[in-house]
Amino acid sequence: MTVVVDDELWSAVGDPTRRRMLDLLLADGSGTATSLSERLPVTRQAVAKHLAVLDRVGLVHATAAGREKQFRVDQVRLARAVAQLAEVGAAWDARLQRIRRIAETIARSSSPSSSPSLER
Repeated sequence: MTVVVDDELWSAVGDPTRRRMLDLLLADGSGTATSLSERLPVTRQAVAKHLAVLDRVGLVHATAAGREKQFRVDQVRLARAVAQLAEVGAAWDARLQRIRRIAETIARSSSPSSSPSLER
């Protein structure tokens, strides 16, 4: 099973501040760099940079709201990201199951009860 991983997307959501921003945007429906910075331990400028990263990978989209931009999460892109993560998880589950079966086979073949007994 080959899973295509969007490295830029996972790099973007790998940052805990950006994940928290996505959580806030999902909970509130939308937000500006200013409104998000009031709820995060980072400056408005840092929030704006994080939002630019999220926008570049398509997880948020901005619309003009006076002097600021109003950001909303792109639900379709987020759903694709979640599906991709589920695929990666399933691929790793399958790999780990194969490793487990191999380890169990090795353990069975090397246990004392499976070795031939020596008779005198």
